[in-house]
Amino acid sequence: MEIFNVYCDESCHLVNDHQKAMVLGAIWAPLEKCREISVRLRELKVAHGLPANFEVKWTKVSPAKVRFYLDWMDYFFDDDDLHFRALIVPDKSLIRHEAFSYQNHDVWYYKMYFDMLKVIFSPQARYRIYLDIKDTRGGAKVIKLHEVLCNNLYDFSRDIIERVQLIHSSEVELLQLADLLIGAVSYANRGLQGSQSKLRLVERMKKRSKYRLTQTTLYKEQKVNLLCWRAQEVQE
Repeated sequence: MEIFNVYCDESCHLVNDHQKAMVLGAIWAPLEKCREISVRLRELKVAHGLPANFEVKWTKVSPAKVRFYLDWMDYFFDDDDLHFRALIVPDKSLIRHEAFSYQNHDVWYYKMYFDMLKVIFSPQARYRIYLDIKDTRGGAKVIKLHEVLCNNLYDFSRDIIERVQLIHSSEVELLQLADLLIGAVSYANRGLQGSQSKLRLVERMKKRSKYRLTQTTLYKEQKVNLLCWRAQEVQE
């Protein structure tokens, strides 16, 4: 069975972070291609005069480095082994957890993670999922996420989802690339205009993907697959 590595990150996912839109996202690629991709991404850093261990982050995008970030984004679109999926919640304030006796923000969060990842999975393949270490709750989070994903796939022996593991984004180029793409989708959905450099990246992603980044794509879209989730959909 083919094995895929899946690198997940999130933007504005906390309840009280004063941000309207939330994005969960993932990049995935065949395991056998991940090292080759990582080497090429490090080479692009060096080609732009950056250290090979420079950590790419959306929050670091600046006019001085915008050409480098555009090259990273173009690399994603030019490599057929790389795929991206994101779930967008345009307005977190519309979520009404109290309308459901079983639901709180944590329960909803794991449901959203499954909805984000489910189109990636095939029963004929295996997956290793990696998340960025963000806080002390990470260990409990990956245990619960692994349980939720496997239960929803009836993968009780964990043959499909082999592992869900925390890693440091500073050490993994593919997770850094996920952060960059998620950042662009989040920026577009928050309607921000403050950074011309970030707007250039948003426009490049729109042009290369041929999507506006604020609407749901076709379910089978393989390169940039988006789900724009709306609160009323769970309340019907």
